[in-house]
Amino acid sequence: MFRITQILLTFSLALVAGVLPARAAGDLLVAPTRIVLDGTRGTEVVLNNIGSTPATYRISLEIKRMTAAGGLDEIAEAEASDTEKAALAMISFSPRRVVLPPNQPQVIRVGVRVPEGTPEGEYRAHMLFRAVPDAALATDGAKAASGGVSIALTPIYGITIPVIVRVGALGATASIGAARVEETADGPAFAFDLTRTGNRSVYGDIEVTRPGVAEPLLRARGIAIYPEVGARTVSLRVPAELAARLRGPVRIRYSEDREIGGGTIDEADRVVR
Repeated sequence: MFRITQILLTFSLALVAGVLPARAAGDLLVAPTRIVLDGTRGTEVVLNNIGSTPATYRISLEIKRMTAAGGLDEIAEAEASDTEKAALAMISFSPRRVVLPPNQPQVIRVGVRVPEGTPEGEYRAHMLFRAVPDAALATDGAKAASGGVSIALTPIYGITIPVIVRVGALGATASIGAARVEETADGPAFAFDLTRTGNRSVYGDIEVTRPGVAEPLLRARGIAIYPEVGARTVSLRVPAELAARLRGPVRIRYSEDREIGGGTIDEADRVVR
């Protein structure tokens, strides 16, 4: 057809959880941003609509795998491994759809059931909170289309947080490798290699300082390396002025999350070029 009556464009924003105690996308605030369960009891996630109008959100579980570049690829359930399928089966939650009035929190109950005989290991799925578009937006666009071409832009926001179930006595550590300042399509970034050993994920915060100077040049929270990769690159975007200051000798400290003590996982002196 040469005459287009309506074009509906949707944009999706998927966020990796774990950087802040609460995460926002659009008008949705989610806390916490990371769940770790031992298989004996569940927990709760609190949603809050910080917008000025009611909003509807659909909640689901999905599988994501970390890449060597530190990204998370979504995996279709048909292509999931046995461990990933087991994670989907043992994690439950309720409700699955919520309508949130403005500034009205909603509790999502998260449960876990580990079948007897489940092998030791870490099982992980990602909980997705996705906005459901208001049907009225499409209707309004259709009405406006009577005069010709109409484009209705409907943002669809989503937040994902990892839900981790640990079975058995697990342990892991990580070591910091080479560091550099590199140019990316989005501007300069401070990057370094991170290697993991053990049978579970590692999660923590990064601080970069000059030797002998207490105040950090750079801080980053929520740096994870999951069991499906033995090593990854951490790349942190920085302003050009900071990129210049990061060159030369620096000390990089990778520490546990402050909420569980903040103990050092690894610390290394590097010369950044």
